[in-house]
Order: sequence, then structure tokens, then C-alpha cells
Amino acid sequence: MKHPPSAEHLRAVTMLLLANFFWGLSFPLIKVLVLLHAKLLPEAGTWFSAVYTVAPRFLLAVAIMLALRPRDSWRANAREWHQGVILGLFAAAGMLLQNDGLQFTAASTSAFLTQFYAILIPVWIALRARHNPGARVWICCVLVFAGVAILSRFNPLDQFRSGWGELTLGRGEWETLLSSLFFMGQILTLERKDFAGNRPEKITFVMFATEAAIFWVLAAATAPDANALLLPWTSPAWLGCTVLLTVFCTLGSFSLMNAWQPKITATEAGIIYCIEPIFGSAMALFLPAIFSVWAGINYPNETATWTLLVGGGLVTVANLLLQVRPPVKE
Repeated sequence: MKHPPSAEHLRAVTMLLLANFFWGLSFPLIKVLVLLHAKLLPEAGTWFSAVYTVAPRFLLAVAIMLALRPRDSWRANAREWHQGVILGLFAAAGMLLQNDGLQFTAASTSAFLTQFYAILIPVWIALRARHNPGARVWICCVLVFAGVAILSRFNPLDQFRSGWGELTLGRGEWETLLSSLFFMGQILTLERKDFAGNRPEKITFVMFATEAAIFWVLAAATAPDANALLLPWTSPAWLGCTVLLTVFCTLGSFSLMNAWQPKITATEAGIIYCIEPIFGSAMALFLPAIFSVWAGINYPNETATWTLLVGGGLVTVANLLLQVRPPVKE
């Protein structure tokens, strides 16, 4: 007999929704940083700009965690270091591929393909365990798949070769699909039973340190000169956006993810994470104009469309349906 969701389960879902809200905030913040990079460093390439929206946030996150707990932030045990490094590698690889793929495909296509892990996770678990998760889970996956496709304005007809009916996948599409695999690996790593006793704050610190090291090496390698690494830090608007990105979209969101996702199934988590684009789209309706005045850039508000209402509605229905009787965590 199935039991109703426990108080802890409902709290975990609520905390992951809050993490999605913070990640939604990252969409307009990163857009502002990219526009500021173009203004401050017009000679820098798009690859450096993409990397440098990520590297500072993880370095600052590590510094903040060390400042709050200077004596024991890094004192993780061997299993916590193991899990933290794996999470950092998966997350860093996913972000790198996603950011690079954006240079070769439309943003709407990227948003659609990135969420592919919501389908891949239950498929992987079903194959690994040789157990069908049930019709309700598959229906939720289909609803999420359709909702994200509508939300991102993805038109499959534009992706098919005329007369052949074969999907055309270029570098951007393949990189984005590969990034989704790495994000799936990140989600599944948090569910591994051999890491069940790990302390969330320890694995989060190790994860941030791993990503900071990777992205700062890449930033140094892609920077046109040493001044490109220093100049953005002199801009109050850039600093403000980076601090917001660090506190809410890095420390806040990933701390919540690492602490609360292990309390639910990876399948359920993958579907919940698909709410992120809804929050991002909603914030893009009013935050760009505010940030434009603050940063002295031209970043107009987006407008509400039927895609936001219908696509967001389908993803919301999928999550509500899943919560009626959530998958049992074994």
C-alpha cells in the first residue's frame, strides 16, 4: 500500500523548488554579466565571456564558506572528498558543454535539450534495476518533455531535413545533449547509497573548490591578457551581479540541492528541476529593465506569451501529478 508523502518529503520538495527559484534568477544575472563583458572587454572572445560568468562565483563561494567556518570547511572525510570531486567534475563538464553549445545553436533548442535528463533518468534507472517505474512516472515525463519544448519555443519541424524526416544535429545540439548526460550524472551521484552518510556542507565545499579550480584554469587559458581577469572586478555592477549569483544561485541553490535531493528519488528530482526555466522566464518579464538601469546596459524585458503559460502549465501539472503519490525511495 502506498503511503502519502511524509513531512520530510514535502519539505525536501519545497527546498528543491526554492533551489529552482534561485537558479531561475541566474538567467537574467548571467545575461547582464555577458553584456557587461562585451562593454568592458570588447576584445575578449565569447568563450572567455562564458567561462568568466562562472569562475568568479565558485571562487567567491569557496571564500565565503572558508570565512564562515575557517577551521573545518575543508575537513571532509575521504568519501566526502570523493563525492564532492565527482559532483564538481560532472557539474563543470555540463556547464562547459552547455555554454559552448550555446554558441552553435539557438537558446530555445539548448533549453529544450538540456532538460532531456528528465527523460534519461527514469530510463536509466528502469534499465539498471530492470523495473518499470509505472505509467504515472512516464506520463509525467511526457508532460515535462512537451512543456519544456513549448516553453523553449522548440519547433521540431525546423530541425528535420526536408523529405528525409531525420533530425539534424550539429555541434551545438550534440554538445547540449552531452551536457544533459553530465547533469544526469550529477543528479544520480547524489542518490548513490555509498555516499548516504556524507555531510552536505562538506561535499558542497569540495564541489565548489573543484569547479573553481577548473574554471579559473580555463579563464586564464582563454583570457586575451591578464587585464581581462582584473578589469571586471572594478565595475560595481559586475561585482553586484557576481555577488548575487554567488549568494543565491551558487551557495543557496547547490547547498539546498546537495542537502535535500538525497531525500527523494532521482526521477522525481529530475522532473522538479525542469521548473527552473519557468522561474527564469517569469523573472525575465521584469528584472532586465531594473538591471539595465543599474548596470547602464540595454537589456529589455521579455513579454509574457502563450508558450510561458502553456509550457509552464504542463511542467507544473507533471510535478503536481508526481506529488499525488511520489516514487518510493528504496
